[in-house]
Amino acid sequence: MTEAKDKKRSRNPKRRAYILPNLLTSISLFAGFYSLVSSIDGKFLAAAWAVLVSGIFDGLDGRVARITGTTSKFGVEYDSLADLVAFGVAPGILAFTWALRGFGRLGWLAAFLYVATTALRLARFNTLGSSGPGSKSFFLGLPCPSAAAMVATTVLMCHHFGISGPVHHYGLLIMIYALSFLMVSNVRYYSFKEMYWLNQHPFRGLVALLLTMVVIAIEPKVTLFVLFLFYCLSGPLLYPFLTKGFARSRQEGKVSIKQQ
Repeated sequence: MTEAKDKKRSRNPKRRAYILPNLLTSISLFAGFYSLVSSIDGKFLAAAWAVLVSGIFDGLDGRVARITGTTSKFGVEYDSLADLVAFGVAPGILAFTWALRGFGRLGWLAAFLYVATTALRLARFNTLGSSGPGSKSFFLGLPCPSAAAMVATTVLMCHHFGISGPVHHYGLLIMIYALSFLMVSNVRYYSFKEMYWLNQHPFRGLVALLLTMVVIAIEPKVTLFVLFLFYCLSGPLLYPFLTKGFARSRQEGKVSIKQQ
């Protein structure tokens, strides 16, 4: 009897640990749903901040699950469904109510395409993994949290310059179509999972992170927009160099296999 009780007690901590990453995923889902409600009510600033908050908790749930060793198939599926709401439907509705409504059919088709490509991006991520064929240091296609953050920070930047209400600009329509294409493209984006320089230079890395936080805190609405814009453009700009690097690594791998 005592051995059976000890086994049950030993299982309880792990079962409790499963609650934490799923709770973080639920908070991310709640923030995404709050963004939806805020967009419908015309509170675009609150909707944009909610998308960013959702992205923070989405990044935490996976890391917590890996650190505590509580990854599960249920957690992966739940996270994907939450991501579709928080980074697909929520920014799609935000973009439509804030900037695309005035374009009529082109506007709501752009919003639908954004949601659809987010779903396709998540399905490909679950099927192929984070990077698909290639290095684990890169994502295959623009990650949907980054695309959602691009939409949200655009709203924040416009609000910083006094544009708080609905806008009508073809640049925003083109941006939504471009983000949709990048999410399902073969363009590679750095994943920041393997940061060798920070591991080799921890003190300098800490100083660099502190300086980055200070720069963001000076004017967060503008600096966040610039950072995510740079990240979204980094894929297409660096794509030719990355493809050459992958081609060389594959050729070297084939040569080593033949030699063995």
